[in-house]
Formats: sequence, C-alpha cells, structure tokens
Amino acid sequence: MVAGAGPAGPPPGTPRPAPRAAASPAVSLLSPADIREIANRLGLRPAKRLGQNFVTDPGTVRRIVSLAGLAPGEVVLEAGPGFGSLTLALLPAVRQVTAVEIDPQLAAELPVTVASRAALFAQRLSVVTADAARIGAVPGDPPTALVANLPYNVAVPVLLHLLATAPSLRHGLVMVQAEVADRMTAGPGSRVYGVPSVKLAWYAAARRAGAVPRSVFWPVPNVDSGLVAFTRREPPAVPGVSRDQVFAVVDAAFAQRRKTLRAALAGWAGSAAAAERILRTAGVDPGARGEALGVGEFARIAAAATIGEP
Repeated sequence: MVAGAGPAGPPPGTPRPAPRAAASPAVSLLSPADIREIANRLGLRPAKRLGQNFVTDPGTVRRIVSLAGLAPGEVVLEAGPGFGSLTLALLPAVRQVTAVEIDPQLAAELPVTVASRAALFAQRLSVVTADAARIGAVPGDPPTALVANLPYNVAVPVLLHLLATAPSLRHGLVMVQAEVADRMTAGPGSRVYGVPSVKLAWYAAARRAGAVPRSVFWPVPNVDSGLVAFTRREPPAVPGVSRDQVFAVVDAAFAQRRKTLRAALAGWAGSAAAAERILRTAGVDPGARGEALGVGEFARIAAAATIGEP
C-alpha cells in the first residue's frame, strides 16, 4: 500500500478547521516496533500482490492529516488502512473514518488497535472488509474526503473508482508512488501526461502536495512516494456524451501516443478518414497528438462522434 504546491484543502464553502495540535494526547500513534509486533502476532508479512508497503513513521501520518485540510465534521474514507498508522491520526480530526481494507486479518485487527490506542475516538471508526477498487456504495454516512496511502500497484484504478462511485467525495489527499503522482498531476504537453492525467482531470483538479521518502515504509520500497491533493469539480459541460464515451477516446488516443490523432483514433472511429472528420467537427487538429489535449477537448471529440448517428 501505499509527492508541490500548497496544501490540500476542502472545496469552496467548507468551513476551515481551527488550528489544532499536531497529535491528540488521547491517541498513541504506531511506531515501527509497534507495527512489527502486530505483524508478528498475526503471523502476517506484507503481500506484494496487494501492494502492501506500510507507513511506520508517526511524523509522516501527522503531516498527511495536516495537509489534508479536514474540517471537524467531515467523514473520511480511508482506502487500505493496513495496521492503522494513518487511521489513528485521522480519528481525532474528523467525525467519522470509514476504513476499507481488503485483507481480512488487518480489517479484523484495526478496531482492536484503535480501541487500545485511541479509545476516546473508537466510536468514530467504521471498518469495511472489501476491495476499494471494486466496492460499490460505501456503507454509512457519505464520505466527504478521501485520505489514504494507496497500494502502489492499483493506485490509479482505486482513486478513479472511488471518485466515480462516491460522488459525495469533495476533496482528498492520497499517497502514491512518486512517478504515479507525477502522471496524475501532469498537464497537457508534459512528457508524463497521459491516461491517468486526463481521467483524473475529468473528476477533479489535482496537484502535487509534497514528497515522501521510501525510508518511512515497511518493507522499504525501491521508489519514493508523493502526495497528491485533489478537489472535485464538474466534468466538462459537453451535452450528449457520457464519461465512458470520453474515456474511450482517451484510451484510444494514448494507446499509440506518438501517432497523430488521425492515426491513433482510426480504430476507434472506424477509419482514419472518419477520425479526421470527427476531429475537424470537434475543432481539433487531426495532426495533433493526444498529449496536447485537455479533458475538455477529448469530450468535444466524443460529442462530435455522435453527430449524424441514428
């Protein structure tokens, strides 16, 4: 499981929380030794297939909570809480934390950890044993913020799925592999701009919010991590097209990213000539490449493809 511009913040109109202490005296955060003790007691070793790299540094989780800009009344969705390092830091700051954990052992242990280390806030925790990349409606009160150390191997699918299925999410801060953070926050024209950049831009404005060294994880990964802050916004106002139709254009455009759009979209449109017609109708240069277009232009292309359809 598992970085800038200014800190993340809630969407416009959300009251800003009053400054609070870096950590509640009623909460005992997990140290590296604590995490290893729990792991040994459970007979658990991090699973590479689940992308499990656990945060072991209390200072890092305090920093994440501070940068997330959470208001006291918020409901936070945490995907992949693991041993509860970040969960313990979140609980004093908000009204409720809904933790979605795929590992049944860790899901069962999390309430035990919270009860022993943050008893005053234990009633604020709700644990759901599920895959965050496939979960449907999140049980309980609708979450308003996502704060999570996302698994390296599925960070983008998890984030996009949660934004699609939990429209109540207005903002968030996620920790991902540094290279993925670059892709998520890249703009048109960047060499790392691609499918994750455009699809995340459909839902939200995203920015880098800091870097996280590999040394704060167990096991220590081969790469550093990055923090990505996002604030939800309305998708492009292009009537008559769905998100799936727009994403199909995005996928086709970047499947052969060095080709012109006329060539890259030929399979999607039915032919290169049809792709050129659609692009010209959308006001997009057929000789351009996908990396030059913003999400609004991709939406116009999807809309132009419907013109003349029965």
